[in-house]
Amino acid sequence: MRKKLPFVALLAAVAPAAWAQSSVTLYGVADAGLEYLTHANAAGNSLARVTSGTMSGSRWGLRGSEDLGGGLRAVFALESGFELDTGVSSQGGRLFGRQAFVGFENQWGRLTLGRQQNAFYDLLINYDPMMLGGKYSAQLVEPNFVGRYDNSVKFAGKSGPISAVAVYSAARGTSLAGGGFASEVPGDPQSDRAFSAGVEYATGPFGVTAIFEQQDGTAGVVGQNSGQRDRRFATAANLAIGSSNVYVGYRWLNGGIAAPKRNDVYWLGYRYQLLPALALTAAGYYFNDKDTARDPWATVVSANYVFSKRTDAFLTVGYVKNKAGSNLGLNGFGSAIGQGQNQTGVSMSIRHKF
Repeated sequence: MRKKLPFVALLAAVAPAAWAQSSVTLYGVADAGLEYLTHANAAGNSLARVTSGTMSGSRWGLRGSEDLGGGLRAVFALESGFELDTGVSSQGGRLFGRQAFVGFENQWGRLTLGRQQNAFYDLLINYDPMMLGGKYSAQLVEPNFVGRYDNSVKFAGKSGPISAVAVYSAARGTSLAGGGFASEVPGDPQSDRAFSAGVEYATGPFGVTAIFEQQDGTAGVVGQNSGQRDRRFATAANLAIGSSNVYVGYRWLNGGIAAPKRNDVYWLGYRYQLLPALALTAAGYYFNDKDTARDPWATVVSANYVFSKRTDAFLTVGYVKNKAGSNLGLNGFGSAIGQGQNQTGVSMSIRHKF
């Protein structure tokens, strides 16, 4: 019995230290507001509504890490998106549709497996004047800027002013007509495949980034096959000058999934910190369709007032000018706005982080 006591005493001493090196954090964002839109349907009717995720997608999540020794840590994240106005799950009804991954990290970077953000999402957020907000941002003209992949392997690393991200997905999770999401197909490794990679250089007041992505067609989806490709490239820069920030960006697309397409996106923005708690932002987004004359553009102005580190509010006004039958709305392409109709929107929202 005495021989066991030193071992038991050792466990008692070591266990608290081991637990102290692990952590789990509950976090989230609650974002909701009031929105008014003109020409909200093909008949040209206006719409007033309560809406969720104006500036940030509402979410809750768990993230954590464990120190494994020698500078190595195990990490995980489970992040669930939801619509605050209705309580329903976002991202196609997935429980953890925003992120769900596990992996390792050390001084060289982080390697993870699961459902994860693409390289656009990781690297472009600081180069859109509206910070890739849920609405009234660069998402209007390119929703893939906030893309996510199922079944992915991801590496992210940083060395001094240089950051790099690379993501490979064996099946990114395209929604299927019969319900559910695409996954790996035996004998067809290219079906629904995607990969993206990018690099950022940011130091002092200046930053610049470049990102490439390829998505392959999905077997089993009407009009698609795994031999089809969509390729995107984006580059952007920002510059801080005193209390001001200037943003500029460009996205190129050459695609063949479902149908051939070729288009460009341009954006320009300015942000001014008027007061410690008040920032003013103006942005312009232009979509240039190389295949047709449908070249809509959007302008956005926004005021952001910060009440505390966790709570802020926004007043945002946007306008979309459609051309030659395009149907871009302030909530993006594919909205109910009639072809060729213009749209004005006003949003007042509050965002709380926890």
